[in-house]
Amino acid sequence: MDSKRLYGLRGAVFCENDAADIELRVAQLYDELTTANALNDEDIVSFVFSVTPDLTALNPAAALRRSGRGGDLALFSVQESIADGGFPRVVRALVHCYAPIGAKLKHAYLNGAEALRPDRSKK
Repeated sequence: MDSKRLYGLRGAVFCENDAADIELRVAQLYDELTTANALNDEDIVSFVFSVTPDLTALNPAAALRRSGRGGDLALFSVQESIADGGFPRVVRALVHCYAPIGAKLKHAYLNGAEALRPDRSKK
């Protein structure tokens, strides 16, 4: 672990309020974050999700487990605070992970969530 440090990795995805769509989209977000950053479960300390109040069909942490991903990772979901002008139907992720010192992590914004952080979205 000497050549690694703890980082915060961000991501978000827009979802429909449907259990199958939430499961699909959360799995896509997980896959994009882990693949783009060459992470395995041993590199990940925790995965924290926030979800807008309009997404009630399925908890994102439960969605990730149902998709067969995340194994024994520490997963947690919270409701996002309500703010004027906020986007609806959003699941956000904050991943605490170990990566090589100096790594240029790739954040992931999918399925329209690129509008949340165009500065961190793929060009």
